[in-house]
Amino acid sequence: MVVSTTGPITNEEFAALMARLGPFESEPEIAVAVSGGADSMAAAVLAHDWAGALNGRAVALTVDHGLRSESADEAALVRQRLSDLGIETAALVWSGDKPASNLQAEARRARYRLLADWCAGQGILHLVLGHHREDQAETFLLRLSRGSGLYGLAAMTALQELPDYRVLRPLLTQPKARLVETLIRRGVAWVEDPSNRDPKYARTRLRSLAASFAAEGLTAAKLADTAARLGRSRVAMEEAVSKALARSVTIHPAGIAIVDPDPLRALPQDTALRCLTRILTTISGAEYGPRMARLETLHDRISRGLTSGATLSGCRVLPWRQRLVVCRESRNLQPVTLEFGRPIRWDSRFDVVVRGKIEGVEGELRFGQLGPEGWAEVRPHLETESLGFPPLVGAAVPAVRDAKGVVAAPHLGYIRAGLSPDLIEKCRFRSGISLAGVAFTVA
Repeated sequence: MVVSTTGPITNEEFAALMARLGPFESEPEIAVAVSGGADSMAAAVLAHDWAGALNGRAVALTVDHGLRSESADEAALVRQRLSDLGIETAALVWSGDKPASNLQAEARRARYRLLADWCAGQGILHLVLGHHREDQAETFLLRLSRGSGLYGLAAMTALQELPDYRVLRPLLTQPKARLVETLIRRGVAWVEDPSNRDPKYARTRLRSLAASFAAEGLTAAKLADTAARLGRSRVAMEEAVSKALARSVTIHPAGIAIVDPDPLRALPQDTALRCLTRILTTISGAEYGPRMARLETLHDRISRGLTSGATLSGCRVLPWRQRLVVCRESRNLQPVTLEFGRPIRWDSRFDVVVRGKIEGVEGELRFGQLGPEGWAEVRPHLETESLGFPPLVGAAVPAVRDAKGVVAAPHLGYIRAGLSPDLIEKCRFRSGISLAGVAFTVA
């Protein structure tokens, strides 16, 4: 239990904060995202001591976005300061062309992609971020200004489970002043990112109003407490949604959902809408769900008995045998070239590996949606009644092609005559969005 709200954060306090996010391995290995600011530097110092006390390892990851000419030198300075403290570091660089618009959001996506790839490559399961109480309060206000509902106003979660690693925010309840004091007491320097003072960013503008908000009683502590209360409500809602989905949805290995609509019709509307969002994002792999107005329209059609197909959020929704079938739309789906023995991820939904080169394959192999032509090619070789989904959506399943046509459609049990059935080592549906959901953890 954290017993203080002032002064530096002690190693014992940090260990208690981390214990709430466990369990961890006996000799834990963790990564810490470090920008060089006071927040992330404090997180790195505390995480390094915590891991060391358990005979583990903490690695500080710096990301150079390449958006300013001096950014590489700044990242090198941060790594040097960390190394001087005995903290292991690794440098990540966002290379390539940068977008002309929505730069801050795209930089954030690139940063998390680089961090995720590094953690996955190193087999490190925990990524610590230095978000603190003021960050939580600002997130609450930002989402309030955008009209967010319950889920958004719960703000940031202390623990986020992702496919390859976990994001930990152990300092989310702590005032920034305590993080700064931690560095001052230890004699650790930090840098200030000039973008944090740029008024073109909404978060910066909100930060400049903090004193005015506090004078009216809207302190960071009260705002963060409000987010925590809404977080507890979100936890209860997510539990109801997960139970309803367990009763009503089956996921076919080809990335197709079979839905019993009756349990959904019996739910309160808000719960049913969240169930539909979870189904759609799981099947499409989309980061965000559909707009509420269109989601409500689909829910209304389902409530009255869906009689014809609908499209929403990158998915097709079709009635079938008193059930609903949800599959991926074909729009904006580009095939990828396969390399023998090398794993690839397609459409944020499928992990694929083909074995070493096999006789009978002509030219390069590509992986993508089977499509109408591919479905027409393989359908005569299938027992369509045993597929577990209607032939109408057969074109939505994934397949491997070469220059001659369809080589294999693993989830249909099809492989071209004369080829080894062991050609496909792995073809697994693994959406970036889990149907079971990612449990929200209140700090």
